[in-house]
Amino acid sequence: MKVLVLNGVNLGRLGTRQVDVYGLTSYADLVQSCVELGAELGLDVEVRQTDAEHEMIGWIHEAADTGAAVVLNPAAWSHYSIALRDACALLRWPLIEVHISNIHAREEFRHHSVISAVARGVICGLGIEGYHLALRYVAAQQGRE
Repeated sequence: MKVLVLNGVNLGRLGTRQVDVYGLTSYADLVQSCVELGAELGLDVEVRQTDAEHEMIGWIHEAADTGAAVVLNPAAWSHYSIALRDACALLRWPLIEVHISNIHAREEFRHHSVISAVARGVICGLGIEGYHLALRYVAAQQGRE
């Protein structure tokens, strides 16, 4: 099964950006851990990151067209991108929204995600382990959808 792990704006800076919030794990380490766990679970995992909203929307359209599952960390787009939310609503397979930090324990403007309403589930505040939990969920859903 194909799974796109998609990361939004500024997530390519993991390990150096606000380490008190996002931790010391580098983006390269996140990619490696997701690909390795995916292989263990029998998933074909591809991890991507962009700071360009239109590129992210194109990737969501690709997943909708191919039936890929999506693990999405929309980052700041979570809070205001109706265009990304509408693209996510096209997905046929599970969409799992992931946030490294607990968005509900941060600034008030981060408390609401426009993506959550079209996601199968939301995992936040568990660091990069949230990605791993999302991949385990997708693997468990194989054959059930």
